[in-house]
Amino acid sequence: QVQVVESGGGLVEAGGSLRLSCAASGGIVRSYAVGWFRQAPGKEREFVAAINWSGGVTSYPNSVKDRFTISRDNAKNTVYLQIDGLKPEDTAVYFCAAKYSRSTYLPQRGYEYNYWGQGTQVTSPQ
Repeated sequence: QVQVVESGGGLVEAGGSLRLSCAASGGIVRSYAVGWFRQAPGKEREFVAAINWSGGVTSYPNSVKDRFTISRDNAKNTVYLQIDGLKPEDTAVYFCAAKYSRSTYLPQRGYEYNYWGQGTQVTSPQ
């Protein structure tokens, strides 16, 4: 059973940067694709980044691709999400999710992932 735990959230002024971490345990973690999603109050969950098992393939929606960077260190069983140029609209709970996959296909829909963390709050005030 794979478990994922997010950390690194916090309060950062607009224009600042933050790095979120997603630590995974259980199973052969390096065989899992990992995605990051976010959910703001009153809004639906939104896909923001994904990375395949090797780290060689990444995916972002156009809305964040110039500011968000996903990476992974399989030796540490950790996936990172670097957020630069924070905006107030980035305020949300950020979740990471994992799915067993040894392909280059990157799921962008939440239901495609099997394992979810509890989330970490990111706040960038107006």
